[in-house]
Amino acid sequence: MKQAIMTSPGEIEFRDIPGPTPGAGEVLLRVQRIGICGSDVHVYHGKHPYTSYPVVQGHEYSALIEAVGPGVKGLVVGQKVTSMPQIVCGQCAPCLRGDYHICDDLKVEGFQAPGCAQELWVTQADRVVAVPDGFSFEQTAMVEPVAVAAHAVRRCRDVAGHNVSVLGAGTIGNLVAQVAQAEGATVLSVDLSDFRLDVAQRCGIRNTSSGRTESLAEASARVFGEVGFDVAWECVGVEPTITAIVDCIAKGGAIVVVGVFAEKPRVDLGLVQDRELNIHGTLMYQRADYERAIELIAEGGVTLEPLMSEHFAFDDYADAYRFIDEQGASAMKVFIDVA
Repeated sequence: MKQAIMTSPGEIEFRDIPGPTPGAGEVLLRVQRIGICGSDVHVYHGKHPYTSYPVVQGHEYSALIEAVGPGVKGLVVGQKVTSMPQIVCGQCAPCLRGDYHICDDLKVEGFQAPGCAQELWVTQADRVVAVPDGFSFEQTAMVEPVAVAAHAVRRCRDVAGHNVSVLGAGTIGNLVAQVAQAEGATVLSVDLSDFRLDVAQRCGIRNTSSGRTESLAEASARVFGEVGFDVAWECVGVEPTITAIVDCIAKGGAIVVVGVFAEKPRVDLGLVQDRELNIHGTLMYQRADYERAIELIAEGGVTLEPLMSEHFAFDDYADAYRFIDEQGASAMKVFIDVA
């Protein structure tokens, strides 16, 4: 079978390797679509701090069950599935208290462990998540990023009835805004890219703002009036956005940090203390977030089609990264078609 392996930054080779066989508690999957995310792009550019080479990428994907190993129950051949890519120890303090997604020895398939960029792939059955038969392969591959958003939204308070701001309208920021809106919040989506803001509007986000033409304070006053917003998600990972949130959010507000910061930001902790602001980190997801993501997709709580930018054949894996580099903010979710 064919496998794509990134041998060094920007270099992808294809190898012909024997097809795997599922062992006890494992499932053999025929991979269909692989979504490329921002973290994958960091690996492509050699800028991911926790990934070494060579690496087999692929962690958000859709597949069909090809075979099941001994002892596997509840999963059948032909079923449409995705899976959670976390490999956890089950013994550390976070795992023992149920926070396995922040395991002290966390490894993520496609980064610190081999991912699914091959025609047939084996993974643990307890990480496999089945989806409704009516899901497309693209929707199934996007369960993972929707789960990221679902987890980020539930990291703070119940947002129903609250005014909230989401800074960053890339794929994850867009989905955070959609999930927050589906949970009953009034949402303001902010970005510098008119293209991304147009996609947000096509996904049903009613209030958007260009950071090039108005400040967050101005946008908040226009959309929310004097009451402002009391929940915010930072989905960019740069100092100006987190600073703007701290400056503008209502007293007692909750801030969720979703973006990955390449450089350490300076944050006015005096304001955090004086205004009793609550800052939460968020990392990945748990199974409940996958299940919520599937519910949202099935019920129409999130709209995915406007986020789907382009498809590339498996043999053209490297071209997908070049496309993302060339398109910049105009590229949202790009898929690799393995089958």
